[in-house]
Amino acid sequence: MIARLPLRVRLTLPFALAMALVLVATGAFVYVRVGAALVTSIDSTLRAQAAEAVPRLQQGKALIDQDASNGATIAELLARSGAVVASSRGGLPLLLRAGERSRVLDGQTMFVNKDDLDVPGLDDDWRLLAEPVTVRRHHDVLVVAHSLESRQETLQHLRFEFVIAAPAALLFATLAGYLLAGAALRPVEAMRRRAAAITASTPGSRLPVPPSRDEVSRLAETLNDMLARLESAFERERHFVADASHELRTPLALLRTELELALRRPRSALELEQALRSAADETERLSRLAEDLLLIARSDQGSLPVRRERVPAQEVLAQVGERFAARAERLGRSVVVDSCEDAFLDADPVRLEQAIGNLVDNALTHGAGTVRLSVVLKPGQVELHVTDEGAGFAPDFVGRAFDRFSRADDARSPGGTGLGLAIVELIAAAHGGTASVANREGGGADAWIALAAAAGSVPAPALGRR
Repeated sequence: MIARLPLRVRLTLPFALAMALVLVATGAFVYVRVGAALVTSIDSTLRAQAAEAVPRLQQGKALIDQDASNGATIAELLARSGAVVASSRGGLPLLLRAGERSRVLDGQTMFVNKDDLDVPGLDDDWRLLAEPVTVRRHHDVLVVAHSLESRQETLQHLRFEFVIAAPAALLFATLAGYLLAGAALRPVEAMRRRAAAITASTPGSRLPVPPSRDEVSRLAETLNDMLARLESAFERERHFVADASHELRTPLALLRTELELALRRPRSALELEQALRSAADETERLSRLAEDLLLIARSDQGSLPVRRERVPAQEVLAQVGERFAARAERLGRSVVVDSCEDAFLDADPVRLEQAIGNLVDNALTHGAGTVRLSVVLKPGQVELHVTDEGAGFAPDFVGRAFDRFSRADDARSPGGTGLGLAIVELIAAAHGGTASVANREGGGADAWIALAAAAGSVPAPALGRR
């Protein structure tokens, strides 16, 4: 139920409760302290009047000066037998019981509160001081009593004032707390309204940042950073969808054109075979593109799953080189695998061969000369390099080589989707490694992935980057 209340109210309620407890505790403390102070004052008065009582009696005066005490003080002088030797006024009952009188006669001075004294004309609680005295060589008991009426009236007034003032103070404090909570939450409400107005059609919109350097301003800055990251992600997704649509449209258009041309008029068996081969090539391109897009989509949903095992780097390169040897021969080129028997990786061999295969395919498609596969061992790391002898990468392409649908000339040439290097980077990242490209000093391109070396790999300082 409380969770449904506005935050402003939920902040004010605990403050009001705490303030109520503080007021009650303060009131109780003041009440007790005032009561104790009044008793201390009465005790001082009783001592002073007790000190004056015996000299006054010896001078033939009354025990108590009634004018000075305003009639609120009474006194008795009791003999050892309990008989009243002297009294400040007639008709007073015995102020002490026998047991109390005996303790005083034994030398004890005592203060006693009594509410059962039947004093004519006064119906109050009394504070008594009883102490032993010697009058005319007789050991007697002097009892001086003061009315507690003034103390009770003072405390009653204090209670009344507290009952009136405390709720007013609590109400004022609660209202102030409510207003302060509203002022503190006003920037949050401003951010909420602005956030509600931000949509995909309003790029660049940001939440207002309060000028104060507090938690709210830091929250606004954090949310603005999040909005910037989301906009960047949405922009990448829009580009990805647009590029994927373009890539899919081209082979589909070619496939439909080939089939329409084949069906437009009667064709010979040779013409039909050529049309089917062309359609099969476009279908293969569509299949590869679909597989690449599926791989990227799975990676975007989380880490790309890999099945690690201890793999010799030489074996991976040999498998890839053998797979591309026939294609290289058709192009009048060659794929050479350098020997390195001491490199081992904890990796998924299928994914690793896919990544190296993409690098070799890129070298055969865009490079020239011999394609060389080699291993460079570094402390704790194994680099798998693919080099060629072509013109190398364009300088402005190196920084975006691993972007999706990125090409050196941004052309949509058949046979390439611009996803090969992006997939290489995804596979390297899934293994905790990195992918890089560079131009060789002697000419040609160098692309490689760097992964952590498995136990048993021996660094070879003599081998360098090609």
